[in-house]
Amino acid sequence: KYFFLLLIFACGNSQNEANLVNTQDQFEKDLAKYESIWNRFLSGDTSVANEDNFQKDVVVVTAEGNIVGIKAVKGFYMNYLNGFSDIEFTILDAFGQGDRIVKHWNFKGTHTGNFFGIPATGNKLDLSGSTLVTMKDGKIAKEQDFFDMQSLMSQLMNPAETEVVVDDYTGI
Repeated sequence: KYFFLLLIFACGNSQNEANLVNTQDQFEKDLAKYESIWNRFLSGDTSVANEDNFQKDVVVVTAEGNIVGIKAVKGFYMNYLNGFSDIEFTILDAFGQGDRIVKHWNFKGTHTGNFFGIPATGNKLDLSGSTLVTMKDGKIAKEQDFFDMQSLMSQLMNPAETEVVVDDYTGI
């Protein structure tokens, strides 16, 4: 009788461990794909904004309202490509669980074009922030960025006499 119960519990734990391994494997695949998509996009390969990489109804949450759909999201992020040259985008850290990813990033560039309606200033931008990401079926489903908007505006609008670094995170 006890052997049978022990066998049932042992099999249950084995199944739970297998599920955890599968979940971790999927997370690692999602994270690798996510990083690849954004590294390629910010290097100028905008063709990655497609149905293979994004849910059709992908959402970017902003303070001004949600941006929905692949075409709209691509247009939103094109502001970075059109607004800056010498782009350096670095994912400093990324972690998560299940279908959720949290990334800590740094964006550097020279403001040489129109950026969300702000004409080129020639100033350097060095901005760090975090993004909450939801993946669904191996595709980006939702993003929400968090960064210091006052620092962004200060770096773009003030003469570049002194370099402002928003975040000097190097890990723990």
